[in-house]
Amino acid sequence: MPSSLWIYTTPGIPDELFEQLPGIPLTKREIRVLLVSHLRLKPDAVLWDIGAGTGTIPVEVGLLCPHSTIYAVERDEEVASLIRRNCDRFSVRNVTVVEGNAPECLGELADAPDCVCIEGGRSPKEILSAAWQRLKPGGRIVSTATNFEGLYAISESLAELQMRNIEVVQSAINRLERRGIHQVFAALDPIFILSGEKLD
Repeated sequence: MPSSLWIYTTPGIPDELFEQLPGIPLTKREIRVLLVSHLRLKPDAVLWDIGAGTGTIPVEVGLLCPHSTIYAVERDEEVASLIRRNCDRFSVRNVTVVEGNAPECLGELADAPDCVCIEGGRSPKEILSAAWQRLKPGGRIVSTATNFEGLYAISESLAELQMRNIEVVQSAINRLERRGIHQVFAALDPIFILSGEKLD
């Protein structure tokens, strides 16, 4: 049953349509569009979203690819419940929420991934390595970093894993906002998006 909140087939659901919790980051609409494009999804893809947070990527992918299989990994019980509620809001039925710490819980996931989106985690290098072990040949890993330390750690890991076609993009996005009687452009926090493919 299609969601009445979002009737379109294009990605980029407005941020305010998602239920949110104070202090839990939400991947902004423009960043989501970039992330989804780097995943290069197939209609029946298996996606692991590690550090799924509010659940925006699982919802977007679930709507775009209703025949896909999505695992949303989140260590916090309250946040995992939020992901389930957001999936229900958009009538997304192909998401399995996994409560656990990555990388330890990744071995429990039933399906090997075609693509992995890493949006968080305390041990990015260990998570990347564990995800790569299960990643199907030709599969893709997309990871985000918000600072130079994270950028270096992830890029070093992708090189060590001998990923091919590595790409790095930094966002620079401004939104028009009203402040008092004026309209101004306000910058979103920049983010690095790193991606690569596993050799066949």
